[in-house]
Amino acid sequence: MGTVLAITGASGFVGRMIVPRLAEAGVDLILVGRDPLGLRKLFPRFEAVSCDDLASRLRGCDAVLHLAVANNDRAAPLEEFRAVNVKFLRRVAEAARDAGVKLFINATTIHALDPNARDPYSVTKREGEAVLAAIDGLAVVNLRLAAVHGERFAGRLSVLNAVPGFLRSPALKTAAALRPVASAGRVADAVLQVLENPGDGEIIVADDQDDNPVYRVAKRILDLAFAATVIVFLWWLLAAVWLAVRFTSRGPALFAQPRIGRNGRIFTCYKFRTMAVGAPQAGTHEVPAEHITPVGRFLRGTKIDELPQIVNLLRGEMSLVGPRPCLPNQEELVEWRRRLGVLRCLPGITGLAQVDGVDMREPERLARLDARYCATRTILLDLRLVLRTLTGNRPPM
Repeated sequence: MGTVLAITGASGFVGRMIVPRLAEAGVDLILVGRDPLGLRKLFPRFEAVSCDDLASRLRGCDAVLHLAVANNDRAAPLEEFRAVNVKFLRRVAEAARDAGVKLFINATTIHALDPNARDPYSVTKREGEAVLAAIDGLAVVNLRLAAVHGERFAGRLSVLNAVPGFLRSPALKTAAALRPVASAGRVADAVLQVLENPGDGEIIVADDQDDNPVYRVAKRILDLAFAATVIVFLWWLLAAVWLAVRFTSRGPALFAQPRIGRNGRIFTCYKFRTMAVGAPQAGTHEVPAEHITPVGRFLRGTKIDELPQIVNLLRGEMSLVGPRPCLPNQEELVEWRRRLGVLRCLPGITGLAQVDGVDMREPERLARLDARYCATRTILLDLRLVLRTLTGNRPPM
């Protein structure tokens, strides 16, 4: 590759696992730390330099990967976290800028995306990202990491070190179904991806839940349980709504519409009809209010119009939680979703963007929230999104 990459924090848990992988990919590495001698003992093949006079030591590097961190596996005051995750980060970033480094890769956490996460680690990681955004003349990519694992585990995953070897893989998959994790190999691949194409400033790094049988089975059970609950306990509501729609406006009670599904395949999505017959085929936000029937207005406000999608759920065309399926003619949104990898996810009856109040009138923002969901989805996240849908609880925008 011929790229010269300086790495801070290489002696940490993540650094120890990805430094050999990056070297095998042909990246020229310079390791930066407070103890260069210790770094040379740990990685005898690579150049190691101290943190003194950083600007001169980083001169000639193409990029910096900042792994140095005060992590969430330690108990310390907020100011100790801030000293490393904010102040030292600023020092390294400004030195990189002054040295003419083209790219700064900041290893941060997916937890910083949650404004309600108030632990010192998440708080100072958010502060660090704000500091980087304010530094002019430096291209920054935030590498948002889930809990990183390799042959050994650290942080909240460290309990898996005590699990017998033959049970470790299923135990990890069970843990991953509840909280996002990322293999060291996936982290190294993400760094290589950024070095080749910095993109637009953010990459979320987590193992793909489509490869996790525990998550897939648990999600399918959740979907089927929801469908069974609606059929067994809410059949009377379905019948009442059918009658109300059928006899208060002209036309059928059910509305069938083509939507973009997983991998871009078109499927027929079912809803209770909320618009007058002859209304334009357009996104919900594009339909004039006069086309919505009085009953339809109530059904939309309560989301009851979505209940017939249990048919799509039973067919495996949709899930309870996922990106809301769009119309084929919403080309800008389809393209953004294709670009960000959203189309690989099964669409859902509700989703992260919906409970955050973002709809299809903001295609790029919607697609980015959908991509965030696809990268960080877990059973616990799905359950939280269902609860927020039912309660109407939305975070401050």
